[in-house]
Amino acid sequence: MSEAVREIPKKQRREFRNIHITELSNYRMTLASIVSILHRISGFIMFVALPLVLYMLQQSLLSEDTFKHFAGIASHPLAKLVILGLAWAYFQHFCAGVRHLFMDLHLGLDKDSARQSSVGVLSASVLLTFLTALKLFGVF
Repeated sequence: MSEAVREIPKKQRREFRNIHITELSNYRMTLASIVSILHRISGFIMFVALPLVLYMLQQSLLSEDTFKHFAGIASHPLAKLVILGLAWAYFQHFCAGVRHLFMDLHLGLDKDSARQSSVGVLSASVLLTFLTALKLFGVF
């Protein structure tokens, strides 16, 4: 019972390594990774803007004149765009945070559920930002 042992040729395995900054254009990011990056960016935006927002709140509460002054500033279209950007950062960060809370409960960890929850986070944050834009610019 001597059988000749056949050697199976080994396939060359693909080399996986850390992605260098010059290779980012070749890397296709998933929706989950985009949501994760946007979660970090929105958190940073809110962290940087927090001192300014708190200062403006403090000054607007001092008297009726300072409130009217800041209300005049907030009515400028450029200020409305800044407010809209901060609203997007909040909505994105909030929705992605809720997604992460569900993931902490070990819900939606498989690939399809992660993709669906990523689409849900992006859709919800864009929809809420759009509704805020409509309100800010006086549509309703």
